This record gives sequence, structure tokens and C-alpha cells, in this order.
Amino acid sequence: MGHDFFELEPVVVYGRETELIGESASASEGLVSQIDLEYRPLPRTGELLEVVPGLIVTQHSGTGKANQYFLRGFNLDHGTDFATFVDGMPINMVTHAHGQGYSDLNFLIPELIQTVSYSKGSYYAAVGDFSSAGAAFFSTSDQLDTGIARVVVGEFDYYRGLVAESFQLTENAIFLAAFDATFYSGPWDIDEDLNQYKGLLKYAVQDDELRYEITFMGYDSEWNSADQIPERAVNSGLISRLGSLDNTVGGETYRYSISSNAVLDTPDSRTALNLYAIAYKLNLWSNFQYFLNDEDNGDQFEQADDRIVYGGDLTYTLNNEAIFEVPSRHTVGIQTRFDVIDEVGLYNTVARARRSTVREDTVDQFSVGIFYEGEFFITDTFRAILGLRNDYYMFDVNSDLAANSGDEQDYLLSPKASLIYALDEQLELYLSGGFGFHSNDARGTTITIDPVSGGSADGVDPLVRSRGAEIGARFTWNDKLNSSIALWWLELDSELLYVGDAGTTEPSISSERYGVEIANYFRPFKWLTLDLDLAFTESELENGDEIPGALSTVISNGVTAVSEMGLFASIRGRYFGPRYLVEDGSAESGSSLLFNLRTGYNVNEQLRIELDVLNLFDSNDDDITYFYESRISSAEPAGGVADRHFHPVEPRSLRTAITYRF
Repeated sequence: MGHDFFELEPVVVYGRETELIGESASASEGLVSQIDLEYRPLPRTGELLEVVPGLIVTQHSGTGKANQYFLRGFNLDHGTDFATFVDGMPINMVTHAHGQGYSDLNFLIPELIQTVSYSKGSYYAAVGDFSSAGAAFFSTSDQLDTGIARVVVGEFDYYRGLVAESFQLTENAIFLAAFDATFYSGPWDIDEDLNQYKGLLKYAVQDDELRYEITFMGYDSEWNSADQIPERAVNSGLISRLGSLDNTVGGETYRYSISSNAVLDTPDSRTALNLYAIAYKLNLWSNFQYFLNDEDNGDQFEQADDRIVYGGDLTYTLNNEAIFEVPSRHTVGIQTRFDVIDEVGLYNTVARARRSTVREDTVDQFSVGIFYEGEFFITDTFRAILGLRNDYYMFDVNSDLAANSGDEQDYLLSPKASLIYALDEQLELYLSGGFGFHSNDARGTTITIDPVSGGSADGVDPLVRSRGAEIGARFTWNDKLNSSIALWWLELDSELLYVGDAGTTEPSISSERYGVEIANYFRPFKWLTLDLDLAFTESELENGDEIPGALSTVISNGVTAVSEMGLFASIRGRYFGPRYLVEDGSAESGSSLLFNLRTGYNVNEQLRIELDVLNLFDSNDDDITYFYESRISSAEPAGGVADRHFHPVEPRSLRTAITYRF
């Protein structure tokens, strides 16, 4: 499963109602288009990923920071074990200052998303690092039916403006330009002071069988954070639920990229080339433990990341082949990536001013993956997909502590397979299995001395194996109902767990998960759509302990009605259940239930008026919860107090939007 490249001719895309029988390799694949997103209330850009059934997006810090993701019993932190791609570019950051696989989607402009395709599980040869739980592929639009001018104004000083337009340069060439700016103070006791700017320029050409595009994306953001807070500080009245104990934390980041995609389609083959370069920088200030480690200066720290990423992939598909008289399709590909990291550092700070260096490194990280996937049409109703992938990684770490510098390399061979049987045109059965992996932080592969304690430290394996399997079914009915069910299992050789004092993840022992997912999309009438997704998971570490943050229950649903008279309304609800917060199960988070509403009126083909009511019933649930030791002041024990630390959901807020198409 891969990136959907552009088409200059008008294309009808139906999204979740699209029948995937005969197309997909498992029951855990799907496609969502702009038509599915258009009426969806979207509090945060990262919640675009919640179109993936069973996936939850939260936030424990400021709006400009990457979101927290949950799927298939994983607290994915900011992206580990779930891979994301935009126009073929990988978004997960390797050897990142704030956590392995850091995936910040805030640079996306939701109105310019053409499709989101997704897959879950380790059964796809074309996807490598970070994809054990799944992967999502965003494709941006190449042209717009009309220009867009959109203004959004909301409570807590929320302001957003978007202008986008595409231009027909020649018979075969289109140019698209868009600019987006967002400002937000937030409901917190501090002014979040979010200043966020996004831009996109795309040039696309179709010439007979050859299609190609060149895209530039720019993103710049700065913000203050209302971070997670200790429960006892709220219960004692020291701060409110929307309060902060350190009002100088926050961040600033930018991401600039240029990418090109070219596709040559012939009746018998398809060749696709993707190249990209990304300039990325992040400075993030956090304070999770306050005065636990330093009574005088406090425990605020800065995580800094400055890099350029180069990469590309080339795939070739040969259609209409026959092996032993069995019709087949064969795909081979090579994917490369080179991260030149000029700074990945951790610093002790006071009010964002550096006072000492914990660790500072430069890293060169190179990877190459080669894969083959063959689809064999054994009978009219039975097909098999066989895949094999080989990944090679090379790390070069230059640390401020010479003992932690060094070189490391590793490779993994990952076989994949799926068997698909169509009972009829409405029901298809799947059996899938395969090996996957995630890479570890390069610094962890060469470390010998702990930079904080000065004691010896053991290095980690560069690549961590995963094994997964599932059995599933997909059912469609009369172009109205699209349902799927998957019973899945996944084992990981080393779990990455959240560490409160560093704000990152670190390797742990192996883990096992299994569960069931049910996704339903129903369109009984042209004007009405309903969806309901259910996911239930059991998770544990190899020693029988609980996995902190592992999500066991997700329920999400939506109802959207669009009348021919121009009125529309969409209400969405999501529930995710309680999670164990420590290995022995002695601390547990609460559950969360949220509803968002979008309603409005299409005045005519040019003008639309909308009202979003976010957190419709003004829930006081927590967006995310952790359990660890912190020290609020010198009055508390020197060893700190073990406590729940939470980030509340934002209170109910109204946002009004006016969209003019020209």
C-alpha cells in the first residue's frame, strides 16, 4: 500500500464507502478522502489521523507540539510504531530529541488533503520502520475545483485564515498555492500565544503516460505550553485544572520541504520515483518534575533537534505476468533515507535559558530498504500476496562525551504474506502475517556511560523485531454498507516506554498484544452517513506486567447529514477507556468521552457558514494521564511524590467559519 499520486483529470473519490474487495491485502486497510473530511469537526490538525479506525489523538502539551497517538494497545508516544507519510515523504523522525519516531503533522493544511490511505499490521512489504502497529499515507491535492478563502474565529482568541487557489498554466500543467495562518491563546491560565504559519506550492503536469509533480511545503510555529500537571496540585487548590506550575515552557519549530513525484504508467507496467529533502528544527522546553532533581534551579529542560533529511524511493510494478500459468503482478522497490543531524541535545534550563548541557550529539543516520511483493491470482476467487523486505541501517554518533561516540550498523530480513478468498462480490476473507520492526535511537546503540549519573550504560539493539498476524473479513452491501472485522496479534522484542523525567521513551522488555477491531460505514440515504468503529485490546509485557499507557478500549462514531437545501450537521463522539499507568497495575487513568459538533449552511455554491462546538457537553475528562514522581516545592519530600500527572481536555468552545469559493 503506498502513496496515491496525482491525477489532473477530474476523479471521483468516494472515500470510506469505496469498496475495497478485490483491492486490499487485509481487513485492516482503508481509504478516506476530502469528502469524508469536509464536514468533520477538527479541533486539532493531528486529529486527521482519527480517520483511522481505532486510533486516538491526544495532547499533553502546547498546540504546536506533535500529538500523542494511541492504536492497537500502544501508547505510541509521538509516533513510534505508527508510520506516517505525506506525498511520499516519511514524517517520523529517527533519533529525535523528544522521542524516537516523533511525528508532527501540524504542518498539514486539512482542506488540501486529497486522500488518506491507511494500513494496520506488519504485512506490507512496501512499509518499513515504525509500522508495526500501522501506517497512514496522506496525499495533498494537485488542483482545486475553486479557490478557497476561509476565516475561522473562536473562543479563547482563536483565529485562522486560509487562502488557496490553483491555476491552469497550460493544457497539461497546474500550479497550486496556499497559505494558512493560525493564532490561539487557549483556555489556560497562561497565554499559549500560538503563532503558526503554513504554506504549500505545487506544480503538476500530466503528459500522456507520464505524470509528475514538484511540491514545496513550509511551516513555522512557536507557542507556550500548559503541560501536564500533578493531580495533588489541583486537589489542594494550588492551581486550577487549567493551571500551570511553570509558565515558561513551550516550543518553536520549523519544517521546510521540497519533494518530487513522477509516475510512468503503461498498460503493462508502472514506474514511480519519489525524491525529497526536508529542513527541520525544534527547540522544546518542558518541566515535568519541577524541583525533584534541582531544588534551587528547578527541573526545566530543553530538547533541541536540528537536521536535514534527504531520501527517495523507486518502485517498479510489472502487470499481466504469468508464472506456471498463474496470472500475477510483481513489484520491486528501493527506499533510502539519510538524516544529517547537526544537533540533537538535552540541556538543563531556567526560563528557557540554558545553564548546563546534559548531552549534545551530532548524528549521521543512513538506511536503505529493498522489497519485493508478488500478487498471484490463483483462481477467480483466491489470491495470494507474498512479500520480502530487507532493511539496512548505519549510525555514526559524535557525542560531547567521547565514550558515547561510535559507529553501529544492523540489518533485518522481513517476510510477509496474505491469503485472500472472495466468497462472492460482497464478502472477502483474509489471513495475513509478517515481520516488522522499529529502529532505536542511534545514541542508544553506541552509549557506554550514562551522561546524568556517570555510571556505565548498556547499548540497545539498532533494530527491534516485531511479529504480527490477523484473520479478517470485509463485507459490502448495495453501495451503502462497508464493514470490516479483524482479529489480530502482535509481538514486539522490545517495548518503548515513556520516561517522565526525560520526556522521552526508553527500551524495555518484549511485549505481546492481541485484539479485535470492527469498522462500519453506512450510507442508507444520499444525504445521511453513519460510521461506528470498535477496538478492544489485551496487552502485557513478557513478565506478565502491564504496559503503561496501553489502551484497551476505543469506540468512535459519527453521524453526518447534508440536505439538498444547504443545511448540514455532523456530530462525532469518541471514547477511550482507562489505562494502567505503571507496570504493577497499581495506578490507573480514567476514561474519556468527548463529542464535537459541526453544523452550518451552504448559502450557495460560493458561500458557506459553519459553527463548530468542540467538547459539546463540556467534559472534564483528561486528555492524557501519566504516573511518576515529582516535587512541587521544598515542602515536599526530597524523593518527590508519586502522583498522577494529567493534561485536561479543553473546555467547550465555539468556532465560527466563513468559507468563500471563487
